[in-house]
Amino acid sequence: MRVLVGGGTGFVGGALTQLLRSRGHEVTHVSRRPGPDRISWDEVARSGLPLCDAVVNLAGENVLNPFRRWDDAFRRVVVASRVETTKTLAKAIAEAKRPPRAWVLVTGVGYYRPSPTAEYTEESPGGDFDFFSRLVSTWEAAAKIPGDSTRQAVVRSGVVLGKGGGAVAQMLWPFRLALGGPMGSGFQPFPWIHIRDVAGIVCHALEMEGVCGVLNGVSPASPGTSNAEFAWELGSALGRPAVLPLPGWMVRGIFGAERAVMLLEGQRVVPKRTLESGYCFVYPNLSSALRDVVS
Repeated sequence: MRVLVGGGTGFVGGALTQLLRSRGHEVTHVSRRPGPDRISWDEVARSGLPLCDAVVNLAGENVLNPFRRWDDAFRRVVVASRVETTKTLAKAIAEAKRPPRAWVLVTGVGYYRPSPTAEYTEESPGGDFDFFSRLVSTWEAAAKIPGDSTRQAVVRSGVVLGKGGGAVAQMLWPFRLALGGPMGSGFQPFPWIHIRDVAGIVCHALEMEGVCGVLNGVSPASPGTSNAEFAWELGSALGRPAVLPLPGWMVRGIFGAERAVMLLEGQRVVPKRTLESGYCFVYPNLSSALRDVVS
C-alpha cells in the first residue's frame, strides 16, 4: 500500500511511519521541509494528490507549547495547521482521477465536554462548547469528501505517551528529580494512549476495509485513570515519589486559562467502536505503557 502522510515527520508521525514500513507499506510525507520521500503542501495544493492508496493527516501545531503565548495570532496558527492542511488533502482526494481507498484524520478527545463522571463513546455528543471542541468539529468537517469511493475514518486521540516526545517528555525531569506530582486537584480524568497504539489504530483503519467513522484513540483503561493516578504510576515507573502537586494557578499562569483546561480538567473516553472494530491494544494498561516509555 502507498500511503501519503500529512505531518508525518513529527512525534506520532515517526511512529506511524515506522509501523507502516514494518508492515511493507510505502510512505511519502507531506511536509514544509524538503527531504527524501517528501512532497510539499504547496505541491499538493497546486498539482493534486500523487498516486497513492491511502492518505493520513497528522498535521497540527503543538497547542501546549509553553514558549508560545496563547494569543489570537497563535490561535490562528493552531487552527490553520489543522483545518487548512486537512482541507488541502480532502480537496486533492475529491479531485483525484484515481482516488485513494482510505482517508484517515487524527483529531482529539477535546471534542467531548470535560466531566469528572460522564463517560463518552464515539456516539456521544460534543464539539460545541469551547475553543477546542469547536476546533475539532471544524477540523473533522473539513475532512469530509463527497461520495463513497474513499473510505473515511477519524481517530480522536487522547494524551499520547511515548519515548522522546509528547506529554511525558515535558514531565520526566521534574519526576526524575522527585519534584513531580498531580496537576491541580489530581481528580480530573486523564485520557491517555501509548504512541504504539495511536499508530496501530491508524494502521488498522487503513488496512481493514470495514473500518470507517469515528474511533476513540484512548486506552481501554483510560476511563478509570485520574491525573493523580497517572502521576503516581509515572513516579513508580521511575522509582521516584510523586507527591508535589502543581497548583492550578501555576498551570493557568504558564499556559493561559483556555489552554489550562486541557490539563486541569479531562474526559472519561471509552474506545467502544475501536474495540468493536477488532483492534487489539498493545498497551492496554497504564503501568506497562509507562514502563515502556521510561525504559
